[in-house]
Amino acid sequence: MPLREQTPIDPEVGIPDLIRRLTDDSKRLATDEVRLAKLELQENLRTGARGTLWVSVAFGTAVVATTAATIFLAALIGRLASGHMWVGALVTGVLELALAAWLVKRGIAAFSRPSYTFEQTRESLKDTQAWVAAQRAD
Repeated sequence: MPLREQTPIDPEVGIPDLIRRLTDDSKRLATDEVRLAKLELQENLRTGARGTLWVSVAFGTAVVATTAATIFLAALIGRLASGHMWVGALVTGVLELALAAWLVKRGIAAFSRPSYTFEQTRESLKDTQAWVAAQRAD
């Protein structure tokens, strides 16, 4: 355990002076804590903004890539269908609708699953309530 540095105590200092020092130190500590909280908040906001920017760029790139893949797939299927591009567009559209329906189904299933943290918390609170009731009865 490290040794703490002892604050020199002047036996001539009165209680009002000690209270004034304590008040000044408390004010300084509170001011420093507020300043630290502001700095931490600014850093967190800067980090969050940077992350949001990169996610936005990634999303934009994904949209462009998906559009290019859709056009490529429609053109490829149209070429295989003896140059009937409408067939390629129709087949691609049906494939993408099926993919979207599957993704929506998975999303709805994910939302319908119970939240384990809330369920566990509720069960824990019920157990605590039962324990308190049992303690009161004794």
